Amino acid sequence: MTAEEIRARVIEGMPRAIDDLRALVAIPSIAFPGFDRGPVLEAAEKTSALLREAGCDVRLLELPSGPPAVFGEIPAPQGAPTVLLYAHYDIQPPGDQSAWVSPPYTLTERGGRLYGRGAADNKGGIVMHLSALRAFEARVPVGVKVLVEGEEETGRSDLEEYVAAHPETFAADVVVVADMGNWRVGEPTLTTSLRGVTDATVEVRTLEGPVHSGTYGGAVPDALMALIRALNTLADDDANVAIEGLTGTPWTGYEPAEEDLRREAGVLDGVSFVGTGSLGERLWAKPSVNVIGIDAPAVEGSRNALVHEARARVSLRVPPGTDPVHARDLLVRHLERAVPWGARVTVTPGAAGPGFAADDSGPVYGLARKALATAYGKEPVAMGSGGSIPLVSAFGAALPGAEIVLWGPEDGACAIHAPNESVDALELERASVAEALLLFELGDRARRA
Repeated sequence: MTAEEIRARVIEGMPRAIDDLRALVAIPSIAFPGFDRGPVLEAAEKTSALLREAGCDVRLLELPSGPPAVFGEIPAPQGAPTVLLYAHYDIQPPGDQSAWVSPPYTLTERGGRLYGRGAADNKGGIVMHLSALRAFEARVPVGVKVLVEGEEETGRSDLEEYVAAHPETFAADVVVVADMGNWRVGEPTLTTSLRGVTDATVEVRTLEGPVHSGTYGGAVPDALMALIRALNTLADDDANVAIEGLTGTPWTGYEPAEEDLRREAGVLDGVSFVGTGSLGERLWAKPSVNVIGIDAPAVEGSRNALVHEARARVSLRVPPGTDPVHARDLLVRHLERAVPWGARVTVTPGAAGPGFAADDSGPVYGLARKALATAYGKEPVAMGSGGSIPLVSAFGAALPGAEIVLWGPEDGACAIHAPNESVDALELERASVAEALLLFELGDRARRA
């Protein structure tokens, strides 16, 4: 086969690939507690069926508390390497459904983009793997293992422990993680670093119950004001993280343009960026802290009473190489000390996932760059990600000899985790071509060795 023949086969298979994506998006596979487990299991079964159709021997990996992971395998030809392909079938909740232009679980094409919850993150990654495998018509030139997780979005996965306990199941020479993408449509990108993630929930109490603000205000503290003052200490005036003991790392890769970032993030006119240092440093190599949820009386229906209790969830992203458990401990200690006026404070630590820094100097990265350059017609760039995929570090620990490649069909306009999530149809095609070319080049290298 040639590169052009591979490209032609992927393009020929794209209508089927989009049908597969449509079927996957139609399943509301939300693995968070409180949501129906039925659709999650339905997505696992659908993913299993699609992998079988692509030539894999498939089984479900049952996990202690989470939904099963789907595991498919194609044996390696004699002397060929084995490649582990990763994606996840669970999704974020849709959020405010009135903010969606089209229904979140109906794949809808507009202007060359395919809209629907999970279309990019990460059911598009599943389809990319399927498209790459189908290009070889059941004669894949390398061994393949496919691992599709069912609870990645929850931030806590039993699969990490499973990988650590069963490294032989996942033994591979190369790991390809399809939960990433390009910094912009048509601009091929390899993600070479991931920030780690952790969080904590802080609860503040000052009173046995709400009391009249006119009668007691000015002398009696309210819990919401105490919480606000504590949260304000997490960052300095420039919004740099002010938690003692947390620092950043150098960044020497791709630097995004401010105007691109402003447009892709939807920053309103007149709103300034925050933090100091280059944008690359702030996005990928320095810690960041955000309040991602707060429980307090709603404005509508509020009354003139001092708030007796309030709580917030604080999310912390940390650079690669920073121990997320240690970072979480620093966050907890900071919040415990920051709440004023002797208010009662309880800080509950959340999950902790490590970051990742790739060694992109190996031969597989050379082949990945070549595959992207051929698929997109231009040389790729290296980029970090502020997002976190804790399982990547589990792969690194369990498979110390494997090179780990992070890429995928996403781009800066995908709006993952937000209303109107989408994937660019041409980007899905080109990413699939690149992955098929990587498998071909790995097999060709083995034949020539």
